[in-house]
Amino acid sequence: MPSISVSVMQQDIIFHLAFPVSDIGQTKAFYVEGLGCVPGRESDSALILNLYGNQLVAHVTEEPQTAQKGIYPRHFGLVFSELRDWEALRDRAERHNLTFYQKPKHRFPGKLTEHQTFFLEDPFHNLLEFKYYHHPSAVFGETEETEVGER
Repeated sequence: MPSISVSVMQQDIIFHLAFPVSDIGQTKAFYVEGLGCVPGRESDSALILNLYGNQLVAHVTEEPQTAQKGIYPRHFGLVFSELRDWEALRDRAERHNLTFYQKPKHRFPGKLTEHQTFFLEDPFHNLLEFKYYHHPSAVFGETEETEVGER
């Protein structure tokens, strides 16, 4: 598999994710008012959201949205490079009474993979995880460690 050129500046590339919702109004309440996303283009069937410079697109579906039995296999979110930014979003989520699927916690203390994390659940059962690693090398490195997630 060819590797991606490291000469490409990170700010030149943004992440895009499309996900299902059943109501644009509820989507705006959770993502714009709650999380602080900046809304973009909107139609009756979709809403573009700016989440910290990444593009989320909420697509209305008539299919029933069912809850997962746990955080795996599917969730999405952000990895913060500064603890204060992670704490600010955690505090915002608490102030806006967003649904915590898993309360904020400190995982793997004292290990190279040590991090802070919390999970939110949107009104459509999409799970979002927000993390801060105490050791930046753990984001993509520390490959000798075998702990990934929870069992």
